[in-house]
Amino acid sequence: MCGIAAYKGTKQASPILLEALRKMEYRGYDSAGIATVHDGVITVRKDTGKVEEVNKKVQFSELKGTTGISHSRWATTGSVTQKNAHPHYSSDKKLAVVQNGIVENYQELKATLEEKGYSFQSETDTEVIAKLVEDSEHDLLQAVQDAFLQLHGRNAFVVLDSTGSIVAAKKGSPLILGIGEDALFLASDPAALLEHTKNVIFIEDNELVVLDDAYTIYNANTLQELKKEPTTINWTVEQAQKGNYDHFMIKEIMEQKECIMQALAQPKELIQTVVNEINGAFGTYVVGCGTAGKVALTSTYAFSDIAKMHINFAFGSEFPSYHDFLTEKSLLIAISQSGETADTLEALETAKAKGGKIISVVNVMGSTMMRKSDHTLMVNAGPEISVCSTKATTNQLAIMYLLAYACNGRYDEGLSILKGTAAAVDEMLNDAFCAHVKKLAEKLLDQPNIYVIGRGMNYPMALEAAIKIQEVSYIHAEGFAGGELKHGPLALIDKDVPVIAFVANDETKEDILANAEETKARGAYVIGIAPENNDVFDYWIQVPDCPETSPIPNIVPVQLLAYYLSTMKGNDVDKPKNLSKCVSVK
Repeated sequence: MCGIAAYKGTKQASPILLEALRKMEYRGYDSAGIATVHDGVITVRKDTGKVEEVNKKVQFSELKGTTGISHSRWATTGSVTQKNAHPHYSSDKKLAVVQNGIVENYQELKATLEEKGYSFQSETDTEVIAKLVEDSEHDLLQAVQDAFLQLHGRNAFVVLDSTGSIVAAKKGSPLILGIGEDALFLASDPAALLEHTKNVIFIEDNELVVLDDAYTIYNANTLQELKKEPTTINWTVEQAQKGNYDHFMIKEIMEQKECIMQALAQPKELIQTVVNEINGAFGTYVVGCGTAGKVALTSTYAFSDIAKMHINFAFGSEFPSYHDFLTEKSLLIAISQSGETADTLEALETAKAKGGKIISVVNVMGSTMMRKSDHTLMVNAGPEISVCSTKATTNQLAIMYLLAYACNGRYDEGLSILKGTAAAVDEMLNDAFCAHVKKLAEKLLDQPNIYVIGRGMNYPMALEAAIKIQEVSYIHAEGFAGGELKHGPLALIDKDVPVIAFVANDETKEDILANAEETKARGAYVIGIAPENNDVFDYWIQVPDCPETSPIPNIVPVQLLAYYLSTMKGNDVDKPKNLSKCVSVK
């Protein structure tokens, strides 16, 4: 959820740490801070606001020292204040700590420390970690171990010592060690490292890492030294930059012109391996959270329609409730852009506890979810920086459709259909199309409510469309199954209320048009997203005719609509309020 970074090398640390925060700001942006050590003294500068705002307030460039830690915060424990911003000192200011995650038992630990005479300057759980390390009677490594073993919950934290040593620990939240020339790095996201190195080691759960003249990795339980070989990140610096675009969101929407094809570039042998797992499972479950959850739900329709198979769906947060149905023959397909989503990782743990197998569909190489899976299908969307997911969504959909085709023995045919869908999206995303969607945004700008309806595999896309509008425009939006309108939602429809209808040339077409008619009869302003115009539409957005794969092109115009609504309102498109890109806490 938060962004953490550390540097130890020969250059001044603060400019490097500041740039790392800029690269990771989509993880958290309500406050930021940097701590460096110079001549045996740790100096912390931090404040509320986005990274650039904080930098103007506190002048990070004035921090001296070639070793330091940094943090961009998405508040969990403690309100958004200067005191709650990271890093946090120990009482004697010989230690500073940054954390990504939650210490679930921090209140109990805090009470114990207060009984020992410690006082706290913040409301955060992170300051508890600093005091726990300080309270230990052992050297820094063992003191961090002592603290780490007392913590409950998913978290990763980094401790900076006034001697210039850095020790970090991980359980549940991402942590990556970067190995550069005359420099060592730690970060919660590979984007923070790309400018300096592509040689990384993904720190596993229950591991500690020490940065001194070199790096050393230990088992957190036994302090046994571990030997791990670096791997190479294949993302480029250019992919993680906006280029000529005003925002990452529009850049990533437009990248769908090429990257859907990249999603389809899966090794055929891997697809067949996954198909064999699905066909051999006794109970297949597909899970995800947020947008990935809508992709997961869509895939249940795709498997029913294309593969003639039943697979089960649950949001990652709800999946543990299904544990009584799981056996060693169960298969879990987990979908996540980051591969670090806390609730989805808990779903993996639930399935693994019963001996089930795991297939992951992720975008980040080396992510926790990937490392915990039996097999992984890479989304291949490249870095997705904007909080609002776009290109990863359509790539995830493409992969799940490809699996459905392959499970029915139609791999070659399905690949051809999906390549045609990708080409159709490429052709659709032109200047005239974008201008047409922008014109609709101008019409809807002052609307307090927008409703979206769909049927069949476009019902989950109605839910996803509502999320897109909510996330960045802050307009109240809801998605419904078309057939459910008469069971309550029609009461919300008045004159000129916008209703977006997803219409595909499939067996749901007549029914969803009838549902659109029901809303129009009550005064709705009906927006049709469809291959063909219809008299019921007050505004028509033409999309390619892709009957079996219609969710892929259908969601794109709503991504654009949400973007234009947001920019017209003057919102921070890439960093919507109260949200974070990677939800690594439950």
